[in-house]
Amino acid sequence: MTFPTPISAILDRIKKINPRDYASSRNYSDGAVTYLSPYISRGVISTKQIYHHIRALDLPWWQSEKLVQELAWRDYWQQIWIAKGEDINTDLKHTQQGTLNHQIPSAVVEADTGIEAVDQAIESLYKTGYMHNHMRMYVASICCNMAHCHWLAPAKWMYSHLLDGDLASNQLSWQWVAGAFSNKKYYANQENINKYFHSKQENTFLDVDYSAFDDFQTPPILTELTQLDTSNQVNKTTNPVLDKNKTTLVYNYYNLDPYWHENDEMQRVLLIEPDVFEKNQVSTKCMDFVTALSKNIEGIKVFIGSFDQLYSELHHDPHSKLDTTLNSKLNTDKIIFKEHPLNAHYKGICEDRDWLCGVKGYHSSFFSFWKKCKKELRQ
Repeated sequence: MTFPTPISAILDRIKKINPRDYASSRNYSDGAVTYLSPYISRGVISTKQIYHHIRALDLPWWQSEKLVQELAWRDYWQQIWIAKGEDINTDLKHTQQGTLNHQIPSAVVEADTGIEAVDQAIESLYKTGYMHNHMRMYVASICCNMAHCHWLAPAKWMYSHLLDGDLASNQLSWQWVAGAFSNKKYYANQENINKYFHSKQENTFLDVDYSAFDDFQTPPILTELTQLDTSNQVNKTTNPVLDKNKTTLVYNYYNLDPYWHENDEMQRVLLIEPDVFEKNQVSTKCMDFVTALSKNIEGIKVFIGSFDQLYSELHHDPHSKLDTTLNSKLNTDKIIFKEHPLNAHYKGICEDRDWLCGVKGYHSSFFSFWKKCKKELRQ
């Protein structure tokens, strides 16, 4: 699977959505999934935009509900991130039980677990930046519930390679598998993997009945552990000259919307903050993907540095005696950005994101969130 970056190709992919086939086959390796997640995560398109297309297909609700529900999951994770902030990097509901280490199995990183479908999927992740959602659960279960790793380190490893890497859905999904954001751990045996990934493998450490997971001992292949690669993939470069007199739209890793104020004459800047990527590393492939997607935004300039550095570049005038503090409305009303948990330190005009529905705030379960969202969408 490849992920083209021209907006025309992305819109063509939206047109190929088949909600009926998606509902019946999405858990299979060759199921009718949309392959739109990298574009949603990078803010090129929104869940609401996809929903409007689904509605335009004029299908009965029961045929499209599963796909709409999956879109709602993405917004649900985001709402938790907004409410909980940095706490999404901690055990949110329950302490993960059975944790023996805070590393990741070398066999997982090296795609050498002995589970053929899993190893092939990890190799594909390195090559393509994508992994099927069902397979992500298998990998998380192997790391957390079989190798007894705390979920955070392997979750960061996976996030770093995913083109659709989204901290909220990634961290919270790993917590769900590990039992830190759910009432029980998630397990899958070899029979389950064979069914959904069309393999026929036998005699692996997962070729057991589900009752065996009640007292599962770490298999030898998973006992060797490794640390994460914490190298920063943000390359330093000379920043562009910016126009201090123009209103500036600030884009970033989570907002590459080519339609944002598309008819307005504004300066458009893609802000890459090294500090953000030091905390949450991403691969060179992910950074190249972002660069390619940004080309859909005419005239965009890439600025590498902190927001404060960008602000200073936009407002510094050595001959001016005006107040140039970050809190000065005079100096921030010409900076516009979209709301996001990673933007809390931005100063200027904050605009809301394009959500699937108007349901906001923290909900302890997805289905309490979905119940309200579904009611609104069906009105």
